Amino acid sequence: MTLSRILGGIAMSLVAGTGFAADAPAALVVAQGGLGDGAWNDTANAGFEAGIAVTGLEGRAIESNDVVAQGEEIMRRAADAGFGLVLSLEYAHGEGMESLAPDYPDTKWAIFNQTRAGDNIASVLFGEHQGSYLAGVLAAQMTTTEGVEGINPEPILGVIPAIKSPGIDKFVVGFIQGAQSVNPDIEVKVGYAETFGDPTKGEQMAKAMFESGADIIYHVAGGTGLGVIAAAEATGHYAIGVDTNQDGLAPGHVLTSMVKRVDVATQQLVEHYANDSYPGGQTLVFGLTENGVGLTDMQYTKEIVPAEYMEAVEAAKAGIIAGDIDVWDVSAQGYPDFYQ
Repeated sequence: MTLSRILGGIAMSLVAGTGFAADAPAALVVAQGGLGDGAWNDTANAGFEAGIAVTGLEGRAIESNDVVAQGEEIMRRAADAGFGLVLSLEYAHGEGMESLAPDYPDTKWAIFNQTRAGDNIASVLFGEHQGSYLAGVLAAQMTTTEGVEGINPEPILGVIPAIKSPGIDKFVVGFIQGAQSVNPDIEVKVGYAETFGDPTKGEQMAKAMFESGADIIYHVAGGTGLGVIAAAEATGHYAIGVDTNQDGLAPGHVLTSMVKRVDVATQQLVEHYANDSYPGGQTLVFGLTENGVGLTDMQYTKEIVPAEYMEAVEAAKAGIIAGDIDVWDVSAQGYPDFYQ
């Protein structure tokens, strides 16, 4: 389907001389990896659809085979087509949105995982580094635990991110920092998949990483990460899921998932828009304090996790919330010396 047909599928409601009506439809621009990734995009879309249902607005998700290169065109056409709210899940769209927003003052915009200036732009940040730190604390303890099937005695973990970017490396660095807080000498292997939508590549990379000594691999790779989980199940090792609760995708082989409540954020933005209380010009933060990130309850693996390990995770969580533990944030602070 062409982009024009996608954007033209909903009749627009405009108020002459005053811009968009309160019921002008909403658009969710889907990021790399597309719907069906079982993570970031699907979670965000679930919240978006919930917001649409609650408010009675019309709305739709917009996908593109080249969402990065077509970003500015997608967003401009959405505004021209009469969408009153345009939420973009794609990190690469931040600069383009900041440039476009002044040309469409009656359109409400939102960008995720970064801060952009504009009276009609809402910026949404998450404490992914904080949640990933907790995952690192847990994994670093588990990786040398004797008597657990699939765990070897070597202190080696793995991370498979989709691409190298501040928004993705925020997870990676937080995870490494958490792991090093438990064992400063731990090895954390990192391999970039260079794609969000290739489960086969994710599985191949994960199997190679498992063969090289890792027994737990954290994926930050959207649909590619589904292959990491498949590899964990196939080899008898463990994956750590991301964004949504992926524990049930391979019961017993997903140690935990670092849940990121983007569904809460997208639903709130739709509701604010419908209620004429849109937080334009503001930055919304969903961290540990706001319960915006965290680990799952490990329904399928909690019996193999010693109680003292979870006590250490809870202590780390309390320390972060209290400000006693400072977790490095790549998106705000750049790259630390221990990860360049």
